[in-house]
Amino acid sequence: MESTARKLEAENREEQSSKDENISVGKSFFVGLQHVLAMDLFIPPIILAGLLTFSVADSALLIQMTFIACGIATLIQAGFAMKLPVMQGPSFVPLSALAAIGTTSGVGAMIGSLIPGALLIALLGRPLNLFSRVVKKFIPPIVAGTVIVVVGISLMPSAINSIYTAPGSFNANMLVAFITAGILISCMYIGEKVKNRFRFVKLASVILALGIGTIVASFFGLVDFSSVAEVSWFALPSIFAFGMPTFELDAILIMLAIYLIVVIETTGTWFTVGEVTDEKLDEKRLNGGAFGEGLGCFVGSFFGGTPVTGYSSNAGIIAITGVKSRKPILAGGVILVALGMMPKLMNVIASIPAVVINGVFAILCVVIMMNGFKVVKNSPFTERNMIVIGVPIMIALFAVLLPADISSNLPNLVTYFVSSGTAVGAIAALILNLVLPEKEEDNKVVSMGTTENGPIMEGR
Repeated sequence: MESTARKLEAENREEQSSKDENISVGKSFFVGLQHVLAMDLFIPPIILAGLLTFSVADSALLIQMTFIACGIATLIQAGFAMKLPVMQGPSFVPLSALAAIGTTSGVGAMIGSLIPGALLIALLGRPLNLFSRVVKKFIPPIVAGTVIVVVGISLMPSAINSIYTAPGSFNANMLVAFITAGILISCMYIGEKVKNRFRFVKLASVILALGIGTIVASFFGLVDFSSVAEVSWFALPSIFAFGMPTFELDAILIMLAIYLIVVIETTGTWFTVGEVTDEKLDEKRLNGGAFGEGLGCFVGSFFGGTPVTGYSSNAGIIAITGVKSRKPILAGGVILVALGMMPKLMNVIASIPAVVINGVFAILCVVIMMNGFKVVKNSPFTERNMIVIGVPIMIALFAVLLPADISSNLPNLVTYFVSSGTAVGAIAALILNLVLPEKEEDNKVVSMGTTENGPIMEGR
């Protein structure tokens, strides 16, 4: 029995080795570039910069630092932590909470709030090795799916309000936003229906929508690329470019809750990638993933921005290309770091009109929400499960739609908390799933379900 186990372990190592080695450097970078293009990772930092009312220069710097942080986090996760082909990108989950902390207590407090939670997640992975137990007990598919739904729904009002309040004519803004969103939907539909001939259309759908939307916006005088000419092509990264971190207990506590939600989000992605690559997510892998996630977020906090998370879109690239090696992911990490050292490119991105960005962002919120519904549909819609799914969505909307004159009079901790409908809804899902008695019919798996990209349990 023992020799058989050793033989199987040796075969697994040999299989993993063949996956990682039988691919050239050139092919690694070619496939890695496709992974980078599929990520759209500049959207969260540019949304956060808008919420913080950053200038174009500061917005470009935040995007630049985000690229570098994500590149380093990817190298950590795929290189030695989880050792799976998982790309790390900025999470949408913390945007509202970070913006509330940044506008209320300053950017220094926002950066400082990222550090303790990142270290805690890393410690839960290694050396404590507790993360895998937490996943089994607290994050069943019904909770993971509900959290993903709540993320999409909670972010929609921000995207829509930003379109309403964007500089310029209201009629022009609405027209530009609808055209941009329409281009994105059309590209996604064409790429899905005509996969072989127009696969690139879906892969580059966000870039095409932003490009065409910006061209349309230029006819209404909404585009200003003057800052692009003033910056250099190359610049080294800056540590704490937005100021030194300060540590406020209220901000740290709310970010601890946010990190829990980010981990729920990224766990779904890990299972998706594991299924696509035929890799088992055992306790060692889960704990290694938590360590890599926490360490990546910790390193990223030195550059400012939003915590990183695994991106499920990369599972689709793996399925399309058939390349399951980690080498393209590591190459993608190198590409991200290199792109982050190109300020001129970052200023081009930062100069895209807010109404165009939010036209794309609104559709991405819908995609996130529907991915969550794909996950929860595998659980039977019993009365108990409908409460676990529906009540957190309602509570999240209560938080998102709370009038500003009420939230401004609340203590800082409560303000940070209710500013993030995601945090409120996710914690409600966790608590309801724990306290509501579960019967046998509540826990039956209807159908795991798969897509061409693997299982449908995915987050972003």
